[in-house]
Amino acid sequence: MEGKELKQLGSKKTNYSYDKPNMMTLETFENKYPNRDYEIQFSFSEFTSLCPKTGQPDFAFIEILYIADQKCIETKSLKLYLFTYRQYGSFMETIVNKILEDLVGACQPVWMQVTGKFNARGGISIEVTAEHYQE
Repeated sequence: MEGKELKQLGSKKTNYSYDKPNMMTLETFENKYPNRDYEIQFSFSEFTSLCPKTGQPDFAFIEILYIADQKCIETKSLKLYLFTYRQYGSFMETIVNKILEDLVGACQPVWMQVTGKFNARGGISIEVTAEHYQE
């Protein structure tokens, strides 16, 4: 049965965490087409985290684009992973790079790009893009 290694998708109970981003939340499944380069794109418009200095919320649109190698990221686990930033205090640049590192650690893609488009605060908006290339 395909996807039998997934623990969160289809479970009757979902555990939510809002302050401890951890790549162990991420689940993957086998890429059935590892010899073909194709792009997978996730868009998450409800991302929130906290400013590490003021505690004020930061809102963002997170976009993840990648070319899978042997594993693909499972969507529900990605949603739960991104929720873990809700009460997490960190700078926007650090958050985008941490998301990239955790996703790369989970699925070892051929290529991945994570972009965070953060809402303006004090009249300044910020967009952070981080990339990974397989060696």
